[in-house]
Amino acid sequence: MSSPALQPRTRVTRIAQEAVDRARLTVVPRVRSRAPRVPFVTLVSLVLVGGIVGLLLFNTSMQQASFAASSLESQADTLAAREQTLRMELDELRDPQRVATQAQQMGMVIPSAPVFLDLESGRTSGVRTPATRENAIQLQPPAPIKPANLAPAPIVVEVPATPTAEEQAAAAAAAAEPTGQQGKQRKNRDR
Repeated sequence: MSSPALQPRTRVTRIAQEAVDRARLTVVPRVRSRAPRVPFVTLVSLVLVGGIVGLLLFNTSMQQASFAASSLESQADTLAAREQTLRMELDELRDPQRVATQAQQMGMVIPSAPVFLDLESGRTSGVRTPATRENAIQLQPPAPIKPANLAPAPIVVEVPATPTAEEQAAAAAAAAEPTGQQGKQRKNRDR
């Protein structure tokens, strides 16, 4: 009985010994496997170039939008100024003084006693009398006459006429021509 028990042990030792012999490892120098650099550099370069191109396109579109906005702002300013001018003209045309003056120029007369119409009942209040130019209210009364001492006679100043070019040339020639004793002295000096 002792002998069959020994046999499996020997087999185990022999198997273990073979496993140990196979399992003995030797240190091998480490081999660095470098990732290829070209694809990485290409990827980074493409990302940078794409970012720069995108930034340039964005900047260009923003500038175009800015130009369009400034053009629209100037157009809006022009239209606002035109609207203000038209409103001022309309207010001037609607001015009651102007309307009354134009009505008088067309021959209409302001009544001295107005009559009012009640729109609900259709009745009038006041005395209806025809208006004439003699009894009409004047919108623009005549200007007062100035006293004589505030309106003096005009003072007229006569200015001599300017000489013509021919007269100026003749006067210059006469002034340059030597006369009398001075002329003789100049002649002697010239000899």
